[in-house]
Amino acid sequence: MDIAEVKRKARAAASGRRAEAHALLKDSAGIAMAERGLPEGLGRTPGIVSGFMPYKSEITTIPLLNRLQGEGWQTALPVVIAAGEPLVFRAWAPGEPLAPGLWDIPVPPETAPEVIPDVLLVPMLAFDRRGYRLGYGGGFYDRTLEKLRALKKVTAVGVAYHAQMADDVPVGPHDAPLDYVMTEQETFACG
Repeated sequence: MDIAEVKRKARAAASGRRAEAHALLKDSAGIAMAERGLPEGLGRTPGIVSGFMPYKSEITTIPLLNRLQGEGWQTALPVVIAAGEPLVFRAWAPGEPLAPGLWDIPVPPETAPEVIPDVLLVPMLAFDRRGYRLGYGGGFYDRTLEKLRALKKVTAVGVAYHAQMADDVPVGPHDAPLDYVMTEQETFACG
């Protein structure tokens, strides 16, 4: 079986696990992460952090973005420009207006300034302790991390429900590893 088929099957199973966790924890998981804040290894000098608006049964990063904004971080959200292209990031603070983006995911308006994040909060279907994640298959975050890491030090923090953890996520040649993972139960450095 080739890697694409292995990933397709893993995505189907992971999607079900995430939906179950979301049904139980959607109101508390994002708050639990926000109470802990970013991983200790990131230091405490505020920079630019990109979260994401939850899509389908994704965990919310909004409580964490609220906390980080209060700590002096510039917050932002990702925007899909086109298939096969890296994401761009626009400045946005919780409570500011949003516009419908691709797949009706809310994004900052086109007038919001583009920024280059220092920290990316990355959504996922599944993850493992090595720092590999399973996304939807579009490769947006893998391309984005490759591009941004060529420009400067960028930290990728996977954000998910603890139930989304797998022993080993299938990995392809272009999969970019995470530096940390945050769940409602724990935060850990990958590797």
